[in-house]
Amino acid sequence: MAPPLLLLQDIRFAIGTTALLQGATLSVSPGERLALVGRNGSGKSTLLRIAAGSLAPEGGTRFLQPGATLRYLAQEPDLGGAATALSCVEAGLGPGDDPYRARYLLEQLGLTGEEDPRRLSGGEARRVALAQALAPSPDILLLDEPTNHLDLPAIAWLEAELAASRSALVLISHDRRFLQALSRAMVWLDRGTTRRLDEGFAAFEAWRDAVLEEEERERHKLGRQILREEDWLRYGVTARRKRNMRRVGELAALRQRRREALRPQGGPRMAAAEASGSGTLVIEAKGIAKSLGGRAVVRDFSTRIMRGDRVGIVGPNGAGKTTLLSLLTGASPPDAGTVRVGTALSMVGLDQKRDSLDPAAGLAEVLTGGSGETVLVNGVPRHVVGYMKDFLFSPDQARTAVGVLSGGERGRLMLARALATPSNLLVLDEPTNDLDLETLDLLEEVLSGYGGTVLVASHDRDFLDRVATSVIVAEGGGRWQEYAGGYSDMVAQRGRGVETEARETPKVAGVAAAVRPAAQPPAPARKFGPRQMHTLQSLPGRMDTLRDGIGKLQQALSDPSLYARDRDRFDRFTAALAAQQAELDAAEEEWLALELLREEIENA
Repeated sequence: MAPPLLLLQDIRFAIGTTALLQGATLSVSPGERLALVGRNGSGKSTLLRIAAGSLAPEGGTRFLQPGATLRYLAQEPDLGGAATALSCVEAGLGPGDDPYRARYLLEQLGLTGEEDPRRLSGGEARRVALAQALAPSPDILLLDEPTNHLDLPAIAWLEAELAASRSALVLISHDRRFLQALSRAMVWLDRGTTRRLDEGFAAFEAWRDAVLEEEERERHKLGRQILREEDWLRYGVTARRKRNMRRVGELAALRQRRREALRPQGGPRMAAAEASGSGTLVIEAKGIAKSLGGRAVVRDFSTRIMRGDRVGIVGPNGAGKTTLLSLLTGASPPDAGTVRVGTALSMVGLDQKRDSLDPAAGLAEVLTGGSGETVLVNGVPRHVVGYMKDFLFSPDQARTAVGVLSGGERGRLMLARALATPSNLLVLDEPTNDLDLETLDLLEEVLSGYGGTVLVASHDRDFLDRVATSVIVAEGGGRWQEYAGGYSDMVAQRGRGVETEARETPKVAGVAAAVRPAAQPPAPARKFGPRQMHTLQSLPGRMDTLRDGIGKLQQALSDPSLYARDRDRFDRFTAALAAQQAELDAAEEEWLALELLREEIENA
């Protein structure tokens, strides 16, 4: 066996008084495909930073073979001071690397290369950083959540790109399908130490559960009763998976019902279904259409969603998934057609940004609304600590401030709060972002046992296969089509997965014209006024100022002792950080909308 290119041995690292890594190891040989998995907060990103050499461990050794090249994609990349996205990627190329690869990678990731790195959104910055890591074809690639902010076509492209790469890979990802496609060995980080399985992700969960069950048996043999909360949280994962297996048949029955509902219906049957009981019909859309900035986002779409349906919405970024959700739930009126929402609906939503959490509030305060120590779940009062355990939080986190939680823990908290609110319609926009595999298991179980209706927009193919009874897919040009079953069922019926419109259209001269959709009537001439131009020109400076302020606040909050030393200052900084981030997001969206409008008017 070839000697390892990268070797970490007995790595130790602590945050404050909490030991995060306690003797972790990692060995990467040429051409290996490793997946690094573990619960949110277990130290995966920390271990990857140590492997990349960007963070020094407090104990242990790191060895990198002399001459071996390594590239690292961080969750929050730093693009430096490059003038353009292209120059940023080209800066990582060596003398023998292909100079055209940088532009190719950026184009595949939906960028032109002319973007200013200082003005990129978080998702665009990660795409540039991903191209920067892939461009030189290094000996070792360390990728921390590479599919974050990528849509389904980009994820499929990245899978193929990495599968063809000769680089050794170490991946952190919550996307099961992505891990199944690429991993050949697993490294499980648990309670500060690592275990290795020399098989791919398909074998991991059964192996992990077997390890935990053997630990439980050994503990009982020694006469140690498993009473600690940590053990309950850990062993509860196995029980949840077994309960999920029991619901596989129920999901199949729901999909069959949805398949029959999607068949052409006669008038009398539709009338009978409507009259069969109040609340049976949840949403009925007939011929709805919506245009934004002169572009058709939804065109002539109809559907009937009944109580108990779980409807997934998929498409490339920018296809209009969030807009379609807004139309179906009545939050936004259609330009044409009608949407009828059923009676006695209580809707609860979860958006992509998780903006509604107060960073200064404690977990228990968020769940109880600041009143008492009980949460009302399905009409039954429960102690907040017991409810927190359901979502893999320990009792000592009850007073932990939201601002110090990881992204995955914040996502888990948002789910806990949303699911505690009485509802019969759940609207989830990218609910799996930043969740670890165990929390995904929990979410799937909750949705399987939920008695109401679910609308979910997601790029997670495995998640849609596990929960959806039907999938609505963007077909291009504002057209949407519904297919019975999960994501894999949709691919089997449609004959292909989700693609961008540009990739679906052939570029050969003459052929493209033959398949191009019929031209739409020209929109009325519009003008880009001086007030809009002034706003467009002044927003970049405002965004730069906000980014500087956010950077300073983040640096101040990175001090682990600040919360204990000066609670008032911590509260002021976290509140200011949330406010400035929200203002920056709004400014970026306004600038993008104005820039698109300007280009459209100038090119008309």
